[in-house]
Amino acid sequence: MASLLRVGYLSTLYHTSHLLRQLRWIEQDLEVDCRWLLFGTGPEMVRAFDGHDIDIGYIGLPPALIGMARGVPLVCVGGGHVEGTVMVAGPSFRSLAESDGVRSFLQQFRNRRVGIPAAGSIHDVIFRALLMEHSISEVEVVNTPWADLIPYEFRKGELQAAVGTPPLALLCERGCGTRTVMPPEALWPFNPSYGIVVRREMLKQEDLLEGFLRLHEGACNLIRESPQRAAQCTVSALPGLDEPFVRGVYAVSPKYCASLPEAYLESTLAFLPVMKQLGYVSDLPRPEEIFESTFIKKVHPDPHHYQAVEML
Repeated sequence: MASLLRVGYLSTLYHTSHLLRQLRWIEQDLEVDCRWLLFGTGPEMVRAFDGHDIDIGYIGLPPALIGMARGVPLVCVGGGHVEGTVMVAGPSFRSLAESDGVRSFLQQFRNRRVGIPAAGSIHDVIFRALLMEHSISEVEVVNTPWADLIPYEFRKGELQAAVGTPPLALLCERGCGTRTVMPPEALWPFNPSYGIVVRREMLKQEDLLEGFLRLHEGACNLIRESPQRAAQCTVSALPGLDEPFVRGVYAVSPKYCASLPEAYLESTLAFLPVMKQLGYVSDLPRPEEIFESTFIKKVHPDPHHYQAVEML
C-alpha cells in the first residue's frame, strides 16, 4: 500500500474532494498520507499529471481526453456527476424555454461575449459544440484561466453571459443579477461533468484504488442522501461559504454517483469527434484506452444513481 497519495482537485463545490478532505476518510480508512493539490482548471491538472505531480484527479473528461490523445498515461476509473454545465445571462436575454428552439436562443448572443472556463474544459467544449452544431459563428467565447474570475468580469460589464458549473451559475445569479437561461440537461444530456482519473501505474495498486473509489462513492451518497450534512462539511472545508448556497449548488443538477454506466461512457465518447473538429486533438484515444471499469464495478455493482433526486 502506498504511503503517500497525491490527489488533484478543483474548487467545484459538488465534487466529493471537499468531503473527503474534511472528513479525512482516506487517512483513517486507507491509512495513507493524502496530499491534496488545488488546480484552477482541468487542463492545468492534466499538466500536473504529465509532470508526475499527482496520482489521482477530479477532472472533467474532455481535458483528460486531450491529455490521453497527447500521450499522458491517464485512465478514468470512476464517475462522480453528470450534467454539470449550465448557462446564465442577464435579464434582457431570453431563456431557451422562451425561445423558438436552440438556434433562435443562441442567435441573441451574436456579437456578445460569453465567459467560459479554460479552453479544452468540458464547459468550453460543450458550448463550442453547440455553436458549431447550429452554425453560430459570431459569439465571442472568452476563456478564463480560473472560473472564479467570471463573476468579476460580469460585474465589470465585460461579459453578457457565462457557461460553467452550478456554483458559477449561482455566484453570477447572486452577485451579477443573472438567471439560468439554459439548464444543464439541455446543453448535453448525461454529459460526464467530472470523473476520477488516475495515472495508469495506479492500476497496479488495486487495494488503494478500490478503497479510494469506495470512499468516493460513500461521499457521493452523502451528497445525495444527506445534503445538509454534506453542505456543513463542505463549508468547514471551504470557510467563507454558507450552507444554503452549497445546498443550492447540489440542487442545480442533483445527479451524483461514482459508477460508470453505459450512458456515461457513450456520452464521453461522443465528445471525441467534436473535440477533433474543434482542433483540440488530432489523434483520438481508443475507447478501451479511456476507461477501466474493473474497480468501480466491484465497489458499485448495482444500477447507477445519476437519476435526478429532490434536494431539500
